[in-house]
Formats: sequence, C-alpha cells, structure tokens
Amino acid sequence: MRRALLALLLLGATPVPAQTWPELVLQSEHPVEGMRGANLSGLAMCQGEMWAVSDRDDDQIYRLDTRYPEWLANEVSINVPAPPESGLPWGVRMMGKAIAPLRGGDLDFEGITCDAAGNRYVVSESYAAVLMVTPQGNASWLKIDSGLVRQARASGMLLHFNALFEGIAVNPQGNQIWLAAERERRGLLTVRKKQSVWDCEDGCVIMSEAGPEQPPVQLKAKPQSKDFSDLALFDAKLFTLERMAYRICRRTPSTGEVERCWSFAQDALTDARRYTSAYGNAEALSIDDKGAWVGVDNGNHVRADGEKRPVVWRFAAPQGGWSAKP
Repeated sequence: MRRALLALLLLGATPVPAQTWPELVLQSEHPVEGMRGANLSGLAMCQGEMWAVSDRDDDQIYRLDTRYPEWLANEVSINVPAPPESGLPWGVRMMGKAIAPLRGGDLDFEGITCDAAGNRYVVSESYAAVLMVTPQGNASWLKIDSGLVRQARASGMLLHFNALFEGIAVNPQGNQIWLAAERERRGLLTVRKKQSVWDCEDGCVIMSEAGPEQPPVQLKAKPQSKDFSDLALFDAKLFTLERMAYRICRRTPSTGEVERCWSFAQDALTDARRYTSAYGNAEALSIDDKGAWVGVDNGNHVRADGEKRPVVWRFAAPQGGWSAKP
C-alpha cells in the first residue's frame, strides 16, 4: 500500500526547478551546407578532421570542410551490409521500418565517434547496432552480445520506438564503447571487446533514470522527459549532451554519476536562434581541451533569423578547463 501511494505521488510530482549551472560562452557558429538529408545528428573530431552523420542517410557519412565560416559537408560513400539482429522486439523494429519511407533513412544514424587508429563508429538507433568504418572506408557491423539490449530493456530502456540509442563514444584504444539510451528511460551502457565479440563483462548498464526535466525558462515549455542526445569521451571522462536542458554534463565513466554540468542555454536561445519547436534541437557533441562543438539538428524547422541549414556551435571551454572541480 505504501509503495502504491508513493508511486502515485511521484507520478503527480511537480519537477524541481532546474539547478543553475555555469554558462558556456559561444565563440562562433557555422551553418553546414551540403548535407543531402540535412538533420545533422552526430559529430566527431578524428585525427584532425571533423566528421558528421545524418539520421536521414544510410549510405554515406560526411567529412566537414571547416576552413570557412560556413562549413561544407563532403559526402563519403559507405557500402553498409545488412544490419544484424540485436535483440530488439518485433514491434519496435517494425515501427522503425514503417516510418523509414516517410522519414528517409532506415538505419537512423544518431552518433559517430572514433578511436586513435582512425576507425569511425556509427550507432544505428533503429537497429540498436554499431557500424565500424575503417580509415580505408570498409564498413562492418560490430558483433555485440545480445545481452546489451536485453539488460537495457530489463532496466526500463529501449522500450519505445524512436527512443533507443542516441549517442556513442569509444576509448582511444578502440576496445570499449559507451552508448546513451535517449529517453523514457534514459541511461548509459558499455560493452568491451573480447577478441571478435563485444560483451557486457560485469554488466552493460551503467545507469538508468527517468523523470521530468524542466526546460530553460526561455522556452516557456512544459516539463519533458530527461534525455541524452549524444556522448563524448575526453580526458577519461564521459560528457553527455542533454538536449531538453540545454546542458553538457561531465560524468564518471564507470557509474554515470554527474560530476559537473554547464549550460549553453543563454547563447543558444537568443531570439535570433530560436526555433518554433518547443523542444531542444542539440543532437551532436565533440569535446576538446579548448571547447565544445555542439551540432543542431533543426529538422524541417526554420530559425527565427531565417537559417534553414544545420548549424554547429563552438563554445569555449569553461574557466579552469573541463576537469575543474565545482
């Protein structure tokens, strides 16, 4: 009886006002020209070159020419084999197939990362699978133990269509991958490479949580589910891009515990940069010692200033660097 009463109270709970975090400072913004499907959904700096993916394109990734204020996306074709069975239930998989002709893009690429050898890893949301693209351009799906999806679902993640894996990070050695489950519930998972198979070792699930998130006051929006929209690994720490909160958080890789967060709402939500949508649009994240690259997936929305292309923002690193203590 007490548990039932507690559950009812939690369901009707009013979200606690968002904590005030230090604001990152916007240094520059770069519209991206030439993405066939637009919808920039992932960014990664690989051996000095910026790479991107679109969740509308199945047969290519993009190398970004960043020499000028307006960036140019150069198509890099990839020959993608048939995706593997990941353990997703039939209903979730069929929903993805049904929406693909309308959305464009069956694989729904949602994140990209790379190891020190230059291999790029791309996560497919609709198949809960990871594609590896070698520096030579050869593409193959990683053999991931089905325990990954099974454990995620047992923890309340990956239960809903279009709320699956949304971000990916890999360590420089290329033998450990972290994945971010998007929402309802959101969470962090990891797999390690054992010869040719990636498995859960001591368990895949690092953290799992649910609950409402109060958007920044500029949006004047109702609370939304907590979410992750991308991951980055820098200086042995995980960084999560939290779309609805307009926030980047540094987390402990082994537990997912929040160590510190930074907001980017102040510069991202100026009148000129606002979209008519009442939800966050930041989808892509790359971190380095000097700052953060944040990619905006505007979908079909036009910004208040008329900008229709995807945009990448450059934020300066916080005072004291990303490793600074609160």
